[in-house]
Amino acid sequence: MILISEDVWSAEFEALANSFPLIREPELWSNAEELKAKLATATALVVRNRTQVSRDLIASAKNLKIIARAGVGLDNIDVKAADEFGVVVCAALGINATAVAEETLAMALALCRKLIELDSSTRAGQWNRKAGVEISGKTWGLLGFGATARATAELLKGFKVKVLAYDPFAKPEQSYLDSINCHMSSLDDVISNSDFISVHLPATSETKEIIDSKKISAMKKSALLISVGRGEVINEADLEQALRDGVIAGAGLDVRAQEPPKDKRFTDLDNVILAPHIAGITHESQAAINRVLVSEISAALSGGEQKYAVGAVKRAKG
Repeated sequence: MILISEDVWSAEFEALANSFPLIREPELWSNAEELKAKLATATALVVRNRTQVSRDLIASAKNLKIIARAGVGLDNIDVKAADEFGVVVCAALGINATAVAEETLAMALALCRKLIELDSSTRAGQWNRKAGVEISGKTWGLLGFGATARATAELLKGFKVKVLAYDPFAKPEQSYLDSINCHMSSLDDVISNSDFISVHLPATSETKEIIDSKKISAMKKSALLISVGRGEVINEADLEQALRDGVIAGAGLDVRAQEPPKDKRFTDLDNVILAPHIAGITHESQAAINRVLVSEISAALSGGEQKYAVGAVKRAKG
């Protein structure tokens, strides 16, 4: 039985249901005990980022062969435990990179031209022709240099910007860096020299609140910060205060430390754009991701090898 514990569905999954028993409960993620009970007979689990797939949950699922992640972050899945129990973990890494990159630029452009603020005032009958700023010819900093950051750099080529990137694990070819006018730099260099900074970092113990008051204070007063990786990377209290004090010019936040946030932080600030973690969600990206997941699940349940396995287990147990 295939168990879907979050809001994941498409024609591909509908077709999959014709070949394998399938249960879809979009809110099951919120009830840990019920999830554990239903997973006991499941051979496949499909999740987004809300289902907490812990070691205990994996250990209790004796028939589980594959965990399919609809998205790219893996912080809600204990991949090491999955490896230990012989469970495949697959994710369509990089499939939604273009979608994330496009929203990254959309947020920056909207902030540059004050589009949210001016839309509101124009609807109210005002005619405030405020001057904005341009992206073209500026310096754009990338924190993280994975798929979404690289897709952002590719889109930025048309703006003729200088790109600075920080990622201690990335080792890109110099020819590729030259093609996108990008230079690998230190974290401090990217933060202090960039007019725009987009955050593409994963949530790890090393990156937790790496963007704090000290780092924000080192940014240009005119800097715009765009966060599309993981919200835990930013100390939100420090960022909110910095935005109120004019330490930086503005921010676009697609991801938050807690999702959905329980507080009203940032909601009264005109220099912030907020979105509900949808940078990677487009019709095109979701269709592509679902095609990959359905293919991976079919392979796992039929004894085939996975192409998008992210853990050590590349073939589902028999």
